[in-house]
Amino acid sequence: MPKRTKVPTSYAAAIATLRPPLMALTTRDWSGGENLPESGGFVAAANHLSEIDPLIVAHYLVDHGCPPLFLAKASLFKIPLVGPALKGLGQVPVHRGTSRAVDALAEAEQAVLDGSCVAIMPEGTLTRDPDLWPMRAHVGVARLALVTRAPVIPIAQWGAQKLLAPYANRPTGLFSRHTMQVTAGPAVPLDDLFGREDDAGALREATDRVMAAITVQLARLRGEEPPEKPFVYRRTGQESGRESLKKARRSAHPPASAESPESPGATDSSGSSGTEGERE
Repeated sequence: MPKRTKVPTSYAAAIATLRPPLMALTTRDWSGGENLPESGGFVAAANHLSEIDPLIVAHYLVDHGCPPLFLAKASLFKIPLVGPALKGLGQVPVHRGTSRAVDALAEAEQAVLDGSCVAIMPEGTLTRDPDLWPMRAHVGVARLALVTRAPVIPIAQWGAQKLLAPYANRPTGLFSRHTMQVTAGPAVPLDDLFGREDDAGALREATDRVMAAITVQLARLRGEEPPEKPFVYRRTGQESGRESLKKARRSAHPPASAESPESPGATDSSGSSGTEGERE
């Protein structure tokens, strides 16, 4: 276990509240703790499967002596149990598309420079990949890494989606004790990109390296081969996250009657499948 500082009082209080239900509802399969830095600030970058991911990833990091500061999308702060926990821990909401998003990143940069673990889910939203693999991510994680020059540790997790399915309104797996698998991989090599935080190409390259490293770790957890290219999510219209994920799944795994124009996910006369994304 990394030799970190004592868990803050705010974390201790939250842990006392949240650990009993987490222990009752889940079993834990933690691995890769030897890859977490023993000292100094670092960035923990994880894949995003379920709204309760922050609790699972935080549980893993706290168990390894690394209480994280989370950068989490603002909507998570409105979810029962998750929201109050994030607020109580002093976590940072990210209001995407506003100037406040820049403020959140600046706060995270300072936390890393001060020696803290900052956790981030670079995709910025639940994956829309039809098979729940990591999708193409935003470059915020790269900017954080290149500005601070701190290690970026890829975190892969699998199992949270069984307890709370993507975009579900309530827990979906309360009657089974699901295993939460979380692992940390070696730091992502980014040294050759340091000093290029204002270079869009370098930011994209760094982000893609981080997501590739997360995908490698996730493939090991799942015991499956990942797709050759990540899913690219393109938001269109007012379709909800749940609807877009269902559409992506129908497109990737069409029913036997998919040849019919009326079938879900079938190609229309314009040649479009109607999905919100695709493999690169």
